[in-house]
Amino acid sequence: MKHALLAVLFALSACARAGDPQPLPGSLTYGGKVLRSPYRPGTVVKNTFLGDFGYRVFETYVVQPERTLKLTSQSTGPDFLWQ
Repeated sequence: MKHALLAVLFALSACARAGDPQPLPGSLTYGGKVLRSPYRPGTVVKNTFLGDFGYRVFETYVVQPERTLKLTSQSTGPDFLWQ
């Protein structure tokens, strides 16, 4: 029974993470902002900022053909690793 419950919880958490990353406060596109990039389409733009609880948030964006930014990946790590 415990294993079945763990399997269900694991499956639900995997489903919740399957979508695109969502912008956080501090993200370039947070709050529905549409930023126009001066870079050509296909360029990778990286962003980093201090998130909740002292964690550093690392984001990667790709410039779309209409020159907007699309958030493609997002990860967090302890701030002391950032130099």
